[in-house]
Amino acid sequence: MGALDECPYDLELDNEVKFMGGVGRGFEEVSETLAIEEAVKVLLQGLGEDFEREGLRKTPLRVARALREGTRGYMQKAKDIVESALFPETGFVTRVGHAGGAGGLVLVRDLDLFSYCESCLLPFQVKCHIGYVPCGQRVVGLSKLSRVAEVFAKRLQDPYRLADEICSALQNGIKPAGAAVILKCQHIHFPNLESAAFFNPNHNGLVTTFVKSGSGVFLDKSAEAWSDFVSLLRFQEVEDTYSTSSEKNKLWCPCRTFCKMREPDPSMLRAVSSMLGSIGEDPLRKELVETPSCFINWLMNFKSCDLDLKLNEYPRMKMDSKILNKDLVQSELSLPFWSQCEHHLLPFCGIVHIGYFVSEHYGSNPVGKSLLQSVVHFYGFKLQVQERLTRQIAETVSLFLGEDVIVVVEASHTCMMSRGIKKLGSTTATIALLGRFSTDSSARAKFLQMIPSSGSAES
Repeated sequence: MGALDECPYDLELDNEVKFMGGVGRGFEEVSETLAIEEAVKVLLQGLGEDFEREGLRKTPLRVARALREGTRGYMQKAKDIVESALFPETGFVTRVGHAGGAGGLVLVRDLDLFSYCESCLLPFQVKCHIGYVPCGQRVVGLSKLSRVAEVFAKRLQDPYRLADEICSALQNGIKPAGAAVILKCQHIHFPNLESAAFFNPNHNGLVTTFVKSGSGVFLDKSAEAWSDFVSLLRFQEVEDTYSTSSEKNKLWCPCRTFCKMREPDPSMLRAVSSMLGSIGEDPLRKELVETPSCFINWLMNFKSCDLDLKLNEYPRMKMDSKILNKDLVQSELSLPFWSQCEHHLLPFCGIVHIGYFVSEHYGSNPVGKSLLQSVVHFYGFKLQVQERLTRQIAETVSLFLGEDVIVVVEASHTCMMSRGIKKLGSTTATIALLGRFSTDSSARAKFLQMIPSSGSAES
């Protein structure tokens, strides 16, 4: 859909509340939202879940709201935003006008945006820098630059096209001497389940791509305008080189590896295709043909399974409290995990720390790190909420480590960063206490001090 095209998706709700003005009464009655809800129910059934159970009952509606909100750009026109905020500014050439104005670079830095990856439907983070060189004795309201960027971010996107569409919309709408866009895009990177990186707590959970796009005086990559642009970003996190859409030589989405893992269930494929159509996309667009398969294969990593099948090779020994050294706290720190939020069907990941009392009879770790990691992965690889994940890990490892257990989970949630508080780098910590750890503050303090200060979750 073109940047300045008329949009056929400007919905009016029954109570006359515009969808783009916020979620209001009557939102649930929008036919596209109901279609997404039905599709989500099919996906939940494919995961072996009961969408009527507590915790999932409102998930279809939550997912529909989040997806419609995250793709509202299909119902907006950048042209309207720009044309409503063009102001005359003659500049200093004729000694008329105010500071800056026509002729000099205008730059807005560090815009935090989120978009849905068109390859896998997972949100990705965007740090956006926009600049333009005014001409024709007019400038645009600075806040409109961020609003134009958001119009295109709120669509299924690829970083290269996102940069090009923002740049093109500004060039066509403002008619400047040139426009430029630099993006830093970060996509969640799910490690290969067969690789060592999967068990590495320091695995970089994000793939970072830098892209740029320019028009007018910015068409020449060696132009002085680019030098001025980058110089004004000297205190920002930028790369010396950026790729453009013409230089794009590979798919950027790391989840593309899931597309050919297995043949998805046909009903789930139809459900995802229905979701694409409901947000205003064409499921047959060449960039979206493999998207349903990719998304489903990602989602199926979190299908429910039987705990006994995962842990039956380990002995169920319970440590004798009479031979425990009650003064020595042992820990197993930074066990990585990946999970899927059951409220929004979006990933969250991080690390788990487990504490318990040591026994000389059993050694420093009576069961070994591999068992604890297996417990963490078992409860992680399903639809979850972090609070329940923390409790379940604590209750299960207590079967092996004794009744005195403490578990801390630190995680980054995609749903919190892309909606909710929309804060990059935010993390959530939860704690579960069993036995003596629930009453002994000194024991808790000993364990919490063992957690490294750099132990915040890798997002």
